[in-house]
Amino acid sequence: MRIKVNNVNETNWKEMVVKSNLPESLNKLEEIANNIWWVWNSDAKHLFRNIDKEAWIEAKSNPIRLINILSYEKMQKLANDEGFIEKLNSVYDNFKSYMSVPLNDKKPSIAYFSMEYGLTEVLKIYSGGLGVLAGDYLKEASDCAVNMTAIGFLYRYGYFTQSLSMDGQQVAVYEAQNFNNLPIKQVKDANDQPLIVEVSYPGRTVFAYLWKVAVGRISLYLLDTDNEMNSEYDRHITHQLYGGDWENRLKQEVLLGIGGIEALKKLGIEKQIYHCNEGHAALINAQRLADYIQYKGLSFNQALEIVRSSSLYTVHTPVPAGHDSFEVDLFSKYMSDFPSKLQLSWDEFIDIGREHPGDQNEKFSMSTFACNTCQEVNGVSWLHGKVSQEMFNPIWKGYFPEELHVNYVTNGVHLPSWTASEWKSVYEKYFSKEFYADQSNMQIWQNIYEIPDQEIWKTRMTLKVKLVEFIKDQFRDNWLKNQGDPSRIVSVLESVNPNALIIGFGRRFATYKRAHLLFTDLERLEEIVNNPHCPVQFIYTGKAHPADFAGQGLIKRIVEISRMPQFIGKIIFLENYDMRLAKRLVSGVDIWLNTPTRPLEASGTSGEKAQMNGVLNFSVLDGWWLEGYVKGAGWALTEKRTYENQESQDQLDAATIYSMLENEIIPLYFAKNTKGYSPEWIQYIKNSIALITPRYTTKRMMDDYFEKFYFKLSMRSAILKANNFEKAKEIAAWKEKIALGWDKIEVVNVDIPEKFIHNPQVGEDYDLNIVIDTKELNDRSIGVEFVITKLDKYNKDSLYDIEELNLVKSEGTKMYYNIDYKLTLAGTFKYGFRMFPKNEDLPHRQDFCFVRWI
Repeated sequence: MRIKVNNVNETNWKEMVVKSNLPESLNKLEEIANNIWWVWNSDAKHLFRNIDKEAWIEAKSNPIRLINILSYEKMQKLANDEGFIEKLNSVYDNFKSYMSVPLNDKKPSIAYFSMEYGLTEVLKIYSGGLGVLAGDYLKEASDCAVNMTAIGFLYRYGYFTQSLSMDGQQVAVYEAQNFNNLPIKQVKDANDQPLIVEVSYPGRTVFAYLWKVAVGRISLYLLDTDNEMNSEYDRHITHQLYGGDWENRLKQEVLLGIGGIEALKKLGIEKQIYHCNEGHAALINAQRLADYIQYKGLSFNQALEIVRSSSLYTVHTPVPAGHDSFEVDLFSKYMSDFPSKLQLSWDEFIDIGREHPGDQNEKFSMSTFACNTCQEVNGVSWLHGKVSQEMFNPIWKGYFPEELHVNYVTNGVHLPSWTASEWKSVYEKYFSKEFYADQSNMQIWQNIYEIPDQEIWKTRMTLKVKLVEFIKDQFRDNWLKNQGDPSRIVSVLESVNPNALIIGFGRRFATYKRAHLLFTDLERLEEIVNNPHCPVQFIYTGKAHPADFAGQGLIKRIVEISRMPQFIGKIIFLENYDMRLAKRLVSGVDIWLNTPTRPLEASGTSGEKAQMNGVLNFSVLDGWWLEGYVKGAGWALTEKRTYENQESQDQLDAATIYSMLENEIIPLYFAKNTKGYSPEWIQYIKNSIALITPRYTTKRMMDDYFEKFYFKLSMRSAILKANNFEKAKEIAAWKEKIALGWDKIEVVNVDIPEKFIHNPQVGEDYDLNIVIDTKELNDRSIGVEFVITKLDKYNKDSLYDIEELNLVKSEGTKMYYNIDYKLTLAGTFKYGFRMFPKNEDLPHRQDFCFVRWI
């Protein structure tokens, strides 16, 4: 018998997750690491970093991972280090003191829903501005002890990691998150088994685990379908943020909306206000409607009154094309069983998501559904509020955009998260530590003028040097590996100069952001960046969505320009823009550049983050900067268009940027005194911090949401729910009555003086009379208005004046209306009469949008 050369079977590996076993004296360290609070507490971050600086870098600034990779010997050494234990106890005492503050029960409680949250680069459940805004908002809710619970997704892969190929092409890499290394905790039931949320999908049930993220004092719960109970097809639902096709997007939005409400029910959590951060979560109101009908015995119309009165929709998108809309066939595949839960027909249900009910070719819009099921709607800056009124005007036909209830709250940023520790020290020294609780107080920030110029400059230079070191440390290896030509890479790294005027541009690479604008005239740009006496450098960073080929083309073009001999080391592109890189940039550059196409920047918050760190803004007057700009505290490109042709407008804006750099900004920066800094530049920094910064924090933003929406919603909702929904039932019955009789109302007479029709004169009074017959309605709650419009500068009808006629008498079902109207301005106008239902219990006219033009 011949003996075999080898006889080896297949390896049968078993996964083993070994948990760290901290000494008892270090348990506090793990408790701190498992609460996102450490992200915005400088002392806590320094504590983790100083445990082992090399291990901290290896752990990518993740304290959970840091603890997991520490050796047993290192842990024992820390446990016996009295100095470390003293610092740990100090940080822990601050943490427990912070956590001991109870949630404020005098303010409304809120359930908050968002597709993404940017809390820390450690937790990859965000892509950009929308998520970072949501993350900042949760942190502020914690600081303000707001009773808020948030719902989102725990993505296995999150958004992509960006690298660049040799030729500058964006490469998207999806890296799986190791949940064992994240500051999350799986939610268990009473039997210590994973809590499972069940959501009906066509022909099956999808099962989602729940994970909890402790964000200071409040909780964020994340849904996760990547488990063995689901098919491979459904496990992918929570794999990628904004990944996959339209069907996967709908599956995600069904899970976020319907699954989000089911999750709260499983947790036994009920809130007063339900806040949709973008339209992705709009279906929360579909499930809430179904619950009120099933469990409270309400009709659809009654349930709608309750749901509307407690719902707020925040829109972040300034163009209709940016809103998620689904083909009817696809939407029917996932939602066809829902109308029966609402006691509606399919057509009645899907029309709630259409601007033009009954149009069988129109898609189902999540944003339209949100507008129709939320009492309040808001944009995220003053200008975006106006843009949103125009954008949503087709939903409420019969009213002009400026009449709509659509309001705004300008976005802000979480000051403790985005302010560098060096600036925190300065603020605490001159403002006191207590100022964090009163950030919006403009008077406190006036103390910036008392700080010596040299201290401001020293702080700025410290952060510039840190940025330069960060670039050299973090990008050297990647550049050498991916971009070839080591001599050029070394030249770039050596050229990064903290003494240069450094201008940063960091954002999503969508074409409307106009990242290309600076490169319109390369000869002129070459002269700007190659002045040996006034060195200027530009740092660009940002990701383009994998499906946005135009955005990827912009990145490739900028990389190509940065490799031209005249721009090496002067134009730099940093790949993989994330929160970690953002923190370095918004604190380390001198100027933050923003050049969007007007008015497509809904808000923009990166410039607000720069504000916290003495970085000056140079931006188009769009989004937040239209409100924020103060002369002598930054620079602005006008919001007014000169050309209709976008290419011509781009060329003009580029020329304006070059001119302002050459004639204002660069000379100001380099007008240095014998101490090495420009006093005029420092004055700009002080003006910026004193006059702009306190107006753009999430503290102010949170206060605005309460004052404009949350208090109003909670009070009205309580009234409608009282006494077994008595008021809601009353309003629903009144609306049903009006709806049945509306089309039967007859206009009996319109009496307008001949002189008003043929020869109206300024200063004269005109007696206008209208008689209507309400028929079977026999209701005095019908209003009539006199409406006058005038062409605006865009040759579009705009509202000039509106006056309600007086109901002077009624005879049976006939109502007599009159107004004595005086013309006060000469010109060409249009006029008309508008009839509408009146009820003082309505929050606004769009709540019951019945309008008839007479």
